[in-house]
Amino acid sequence: MILHTTEVKALPDYRLFLRFNNGVAGEVDLRNELEGEVFEALKDPAQFATAHQHPIMKTVAWINGADLAPEFLLELLEAQQQRAA
Repeated sequence: MILHTTEVKALPDYRLFLRFNNGVAGEVDLRNELEGEVFEALKDPAQFATAHQHPIMKTVAWINGADLAPEFLLELLEAQQQRAA
């Protein structure tokens, strides 16, 4: 099975609610991941709020062209959930 997101919702404070096609769902905090030229613009809350499910790539994308691999997002989500437990 190729991993992809099935739901993407932008939340305050640089967080996303994500659901994956493997059944995993939850909030991921991207505050510490917004580095580099394309991601720097997403530090503007209005830009970050444009997060959406890309219809072809089936992952998170933003209007400025930034996107993140679903594998990275799932790994980050699981790590953050484990630290919170």
